[in-house]
Amino acid sequence: MTDPSTMHAADIAGSVRDGAISARLVVEAVLARIARVDTAVNAFTDVLPERALTRADAVDAARARGEALGPLAGVPFAVKNLIDIAGLPTRAGSKINRDLAPARRDGALVRRLEAAGAILVGGLNMGEYAYDFTGENVHDGATRNPHDLGRMSGGSSGGSGGAIGAGLVPLALGSDTNGSIRVPSAFCGCFGLKPTYGRLTRAGSFPFVGSLDHLGPMARSVTDLALSYDAMQGPDPDDPVATTRAPDPAMPSLDDGIGDLRIAMAGGYFARGGDNEAFMAVETLAASLGCGRRVEIPEAARARAAAYLITAAEGAALHLDRLRTRAADFDPAVRDRLIAGAMIPAPFVERAQRFRRWYRAAMLDLFREVDIILAPSTPCRAPKSGQVTFELDGVTLPVRANIGVFTQPISFIGLPVVAVPVRVDDGLPLGVQVIAAPWREDLALRVARHLERNGVVSAPHAIL
Repeated sequence: MTDPSTMHAADIAGSVRDGAISARLVVEAVLARIARVDTAVNAFTDVLPERALTRADAVDAARARGEALGPLAGVPFAVKNLIDIAGLPTRAGSKINRDLAPARRDGALVRRLEAAGAILVGGLNMGEYAYDFTGENVHDGATRNPHDLGRMSGGSSGGSGGAIGAGLVPLALGSDTNGSIRVPSAFCGCFGLKPTYGRLTRAGSFPFVGSLDHLGPMARSVTDLALSYDAMQGPDPDDPVATTRAPDPAMPSLDDGIGDLRIAMAGGYFARGGDNEAFMAVETLAASLGCGRRVEIPEAARARAAAYLITAAEGAALHLDRLRTRAADFDPAVRDRLIAGAMIPAPFVERAQRFRRWYRAAMLDLFREVDIILAPSTPCRAPKSGQVTFELDGVTLPVRANIGVFTQPISFIGLPVVAVPVRVDDGLPLGVQVIAAPWREDLALRVARHLERNGVVSAPHAIL
């Protein structure tokens, strides 16, 4: 069969439905590639061959009986290990959580993907408790960038980005609180969808910051993002935030083109404080879309600061008991930030939340003038593994805290984003955020698909 590292989820599902390949052969090939390649990348923390092959055989048996197969029939996927997998403790990248009882059932999104025919093959590495932008984990080791093993994968969904970028699976789930899907998508050269806050259920996942957390897919094509996104939509009584929206179809309009969409580049804050290559990536996409307009996102720097403060305070509140009883079992870098968050005065948090309401209203006003905003995903390409500082605009800054400077102001109010990979030269991939108004994932996916069809964005093949 075709090397699974070069196949998209839509191609696999079509071939399985047509009988051109069996789900078992697909899964066997993926498991073999994981065994061969992941020793270098370190994307997986758990591989589930018995479960995956049993599920593959069930898909093949259903086809043999003439049953209709789902849109993701036979597609292998993996999930960030903060999402429940039945029979495993939900470690969330931590040492402490390994003492938890095994999950009694899969997380809601795992169940929805498998209902569409997909096949879970394992759990993926991540930054401890999702408080990370690097992809480095002191307990499970760093996930390495598949395009340069000496560089970061990005975090906190580093295992998800590494697995997609290395061609280990065609589809993965990650989480994004302040940029944790968009950063590894940029560094590892893949597509990612951070949906509108509340669009996809988070039931059966370990939280980080409840008022900012999102779950979403990562893949090697826009079509694959849309297929998985469609399969995962729908209200869920187990997640009160995700009970109010009915599913919105993405696929019927995916190839409609950009038509009369009003597209603009984010200026000001989003056009400084980074390397020239990051801004060139945005310009490249804008030129392809015939976009010359720039808009100013109001008070973006303050939005980033407020997101940072709320993250620290809510994250600390979640982990306070663990900090009191098992402080030595944390990654020291995570522990120290959580302790600092626990000391933030309540009036500061209240002010940040009041500003958040103002900022959301201001952004909704902006989206009355434009439909899509383009902005960099990260201020630079993937830093070297273990790198502590970098220089941006002549200023030396800590890496871990500043990789998310362009993602935090967007997830702060839950806007939907499709992260697209672009190479402006022969170097490592960069990422651009295609940002839409709340609940308009369809527009962001259409723009991303237009760029993909025109060859402006694509997921590069790894060196492995």
